[in-house]
Amino acid sequence: MLSQALSLVIHGIDAHLIDVEVDIVKGLPNFTIVGLPDSIIRESKDRIRSAIENSGFEFPPKNFIVNLAPAGYRKEGANLDLPIAVSILIATGQVESARVDIPMVGELSLDGRVRPIKGVTSMAIALYRAGIHEFIVPYENRNEATAIEGIKVYPVKDIAQAVEACCGKIQAYTHHESGDSSSNGYLDMASVMGQESAKRALEIAAAGRHNILLYGPPGSGKTMLAKCVPGILPPLTKEQAITTTMIHSVGGTLGHGQGLIYTPPFRAPHHTSSDAALVGGGKIPTVGEVSLAHNGVLFLDEFVEFRNDVIQALRQPLEDCHITISRAMGTMTFPADFMLVASSNPCQCGYLFDPEIPCKCSPGKIRSYFSKIAGPILDRIDIEVLVGRVPYKDLLGKGNAESSEVVRQRVIKARDIQARRFKGRTTTSNGRMTSDEVKEFCAINAECESILELAIKRMNLSARSFFRILKVSRTIADLDNSETIEKRHILEALSYKNLQRYYDI
Repeated sequence: MLSQALSLVIHGIDAHLIDVEVDIVKGLPNFTIVGLPDSIIRESKDRIRSAIENSGFEFPPKNFIVNLAPAGYRKEGANLDLPIAVSILIATGQVESARVDIPMVGELSLDGRVRPIKGVTSMAIALYRAGIHEFIVPYENRNEATAIEGIKVYPVKDIAQAVEACCGKIQAYTHHESGDSSSNGYLDMASVMGQESAKRALEIAAAGRHNILLYGPPGSGKTMLAKCVPGILPPLTKEQAITTTMIHSVGGTLGHGQGLIYTPPFRAPHHTSSDAALVGGGKIPTVGEVSLAHNGVLFLDEFVEFRNDVIQALRQPLEDCHITISRAMGTMTFPADFMLVASSNPCQCGYLFDPEIPCKCSPGKIRSYFSKIAGPILDRIDIEVLVGRVPYKDLLGKGNAESSEVVRQRVIKARDIQARRFKGRTTTSNGRMTSDEVKEFCAINAECESILELAIKRMNLSARSFFRILKVSRTIADLDNSETIEKRHILEALSYKNLQRYYDI
């Protein structure tokens, strides 16, 4: 008897519908899976056999052939365990009156339990686009699946419940959207003593989604300041939350039972990370840290300590806001629109700009220390700010420092101004403006033009740096609630772009 079930597989961060066909043919007892399955799917034969028998059903000694259609591209993952098992039960006549038009996914344990899988958000979106509004998912993935409105979800804990869902014997799980858009759980800026100039720079960076580099001696608070950034960012929109949740679901970083992610993600990979871990890769390309930081923050502590090839791999995502990975198995493009926050010592000993502790590095070591951060990388960083050591009196001070929530409200107001400015465009923030948009929205008077012209000559700035200074100036003006870019806005933006002149790079 031939039976059929619907399922889905992940390709990049998107999902594709798959027909799972099971037939019993003449021949000795066997279990064959065709249709370009990967090793995980081929190994599922033993899992499925044990799961069926331990669930109270029979696995008769017959010759089963399982076909995964269309057979033209490779399928991977354990999410096809459940549809194959249910199709076998239907083919052997152990389940009657079962609907075969309800897609199902799930990994099976040997005792018949259904384990959670990756990529359920992408699968729910693919079903909705295909006009299918029912879905059988593992119980732990129920909130993730119902985050997409219009999908009727049947969460199941084992094979028996999956069979009941196919026979219409269990109720659908109602829509449940969970997500925390607050800044709870992140460091509060009020806990950072001193460093007012660095806090100001971080506020500007958050308001316009600008990339920022914090440099200074060890122990000055660079890492602590960076960890405050997520707390001053506005919550994600519904569209951003869906895309972010898709990426984290495919990447396997979404918690069990979690719904949409409304809090901007914060990723902080170690400086020993490989280029594949940072930008994605593998035999079959998967998402890396730059994609997991999409719509959020990528924090690279000890930036100069990252391998040179890893740092250079950031060029494309910083410029294009996506990453394209080509392998023998195919080419995939992943979103990578993140805000880069990097921190580093200015030299090997760390005290190059310290007014009290003399630097012990030779001029040659100082020039070569930042050699890995080549000019093109610094050109893509909008703000460079020195984080000096905090004076002793400030460490013990009990001043009324602003909290992250107060700063966050100013950032939200600046983002609202940008949302109105770019309404109807693909651009959403000042930091992502094109050169044509910079010319349109960053007009300056003759006095500002003369200041910029002099700065370009003295600081040897590239064309990319010139446009980025205008973008930062536009953000400073937005925080100042000014419709035009004035002299003070240009001067402050220029003060955040002066690191390159200290190094021969």
